[in-house]
Amino acid sequence: MAKAQEAGRDGRPGVMAVRVRIGLVLVLVALVVLGGRLFQLQGLDTAGMAQAAVEKRLRTSEIPALRGQVLDANNNVLARSVQRFDIVVDQRLVKDYTRFNPKTKQSEDVKITDAIGKLAEVLGQKTDTVSKAVLGDRPFNYVAKAVTPEVKNRVEALSFPGLQAQETTIRNYPNGEVAGSIIGFLGSDGKPLAGIEATQDEVLSGTPGERTYEIGADGIRIPVATNKEVPATDGRSVKLTLNSDVQWFAQETIAAQVRDYGAEYGNIVVVNAKTGDIIAMAESTTPDPNDPGATPVEQREPFSVTKAFEPGSTTKMITMAAAIEEGITTPTTTYTIPPTYSVNGQKFTDAVPHGTVERTTAGIFAKSMNTGTVMIGQQLTRQQRYDYLRKFGIGEQYDIGLSGMTPGLLAKPGDWDGRQEFTVLFGQGLAQTALHTAMAYATIANDGVRMQPRLIDGYLDPDGTEHRQPRAKGIKVVSKKTAGLVQDMLETVSTQGGGLPGKVDDYRVGVKTGTAEAPSENGGFSGYTISMAGMAPMEDPEFVVVATIQRPKGGVFSLTAGPPFKKVMAQVLSTYNVPPSTTKPVKLPLE
Repeated sequence: MAKAQEAGRDGRPGVMAVRVRIGLVLVLVALVVLGGRLFQLQGLDTAGMAQAAVEKRLRTSEIPALRGQVLDANNNVLARSVQRFDIVVDQRLVKDYTRFNPKTKQSEDVKITDAIGKLAEVLGQKTDTVSKAVLGDRPFNYVAKAVTPEVKNRVEALSFPGLQAQETTIRNYPNGEVAGSIIGFLGSDGKPLAGIEATQDEVLSGTPGERTYEIGADGIRIPVATNKEVPATDGRSVKLTLNSDVQWFAQETIAAQVRDYGAEYGNIVVVNAKTGDIIAMAESTTPDPNDPGATPVEQREPFSVTKAFEPGSTTKMITMAAAIEEGITTPTTTYTIPPTYSVNGQKFTDAVPHGTVERTTAGIFAKSMNTGTVMIGQQLTRQQRYDYLRKFGIGEQYDIGLSGMTPGLLAKPGDWDGRQEFTVLFGQGLAQTALHTAMAYATIANDGVRMQPRLIDGYLDPDGTEHRQPRAKGIKVVSKKTAGLVQDMLETVSTQGGGLPGKVDDYRVGVKTGTAEAPSENGGFSGYTISMAGMAPMEDPEFVVVATIQRPKGGVFSLTAGPPFKKVMAQVLSTYNVPPSTTKPVKLPLE
């Protein structure tokens, strides 16, 4: 019977024998395949397998580029980035562990509860807070943000499993509110939101680098393993024309005056007339970039360049310069001024009622008479009035590296109505920013040549190499002779006219006041805008200061922007070591 099962009737192997043989063959084939694979792995592809194992252990993190600084004209730091570290954890790797104790030179077992307590102590957090952060099953979670390098080193010394320190930076503004509306600030995500930080972000940002390293099964970095690094390229620094000392003083001064007057806001602009450099551009309210949320959104802008207003009588300086340049008048030409003056059906009066009086051009200017200004200015054609306003920069879209700047409003002469064609002669029916006013006065201070305003002086590479921004060539607006005569008229205002509150002790100064109705958001007008614009020292004017106050409370005739103008001009002259005047001021005849 057994033989019958083993072999068939024809003598060939039976079914069971065939199955056994097939099974043996399959086993042999499997052994050959496994042996071949084992040979491949151990004999032919050791490097590949090793590399695959390494790749599983590799981690890559970004090396943030250090953001460039923002500096003032004297290289004082207005904004800088400071190195910090975020402590993060892979919660899946957090467990009891063994670490090497450098003091005892031996390995020691560490309970994770003890390690959490020590970590909390290092981070200055509560133990419960750290426990919630590190325990769980999340592959990534923050434990602490923006810790100092010292804290980061203490954290790493714990050899806490699954814990890593990721390099980051925080933005710091050491001078707080000084030039806050100009510098701008970053959001909580590190993105620039305003000011120089936003407009110069591409320059400041730099290029991030990359760090690749290995970690062990316990989540701790292997110190002697792969460590590749592509260094970051730090951003360039932006150097401004601002003098931070003058900027601070101007901010404090205008803020105090706004409080005293119960005004809506105010600003002060300081310009170097010979270069166009903006030395200060101060707002009565400005954000601290370290905490911008503490300042209402609507008060974070640099109103000196984003808010346009009717300037009032400061514009009379342009009218007088145009009339003198065109040979229509001279500072000593005499006019008979009636109580009211009418032209083309339009009647004009002066703020201070008077009878018929004799006044020189200088007297009309010193007493800020609308009647006499129209009498002189009407001799300019409509096109000439417009052209001179434009030559002095009114209506121009200045670009100083800030967003939201406005060119103001200056309609074409063909669009002027019957009254506007005359009101533009004394600063109504048009609108301009405080910077526009400053650049117009700087033109006269610079002997009739208008420079372009500059806020960005240049850029500095990470190694300190400086690249200065070229200054645009000045534009001749009026002759040096005309500019000199207008300077004399401005100085006369400070000695015999409405500019007396702006007179600076020991220095010859030229000024002009301005008063205009402030437009209301609901149409019409509400309150007043008062200002004072001027230059010093009159022997060779170099600095221009414009102080503007919006909607002060009180009688308009009792309010003046003279005090803040005077204080800031005195500070500027002292800061730049300008010697006191040794010559007597010009006093042109008023009658």
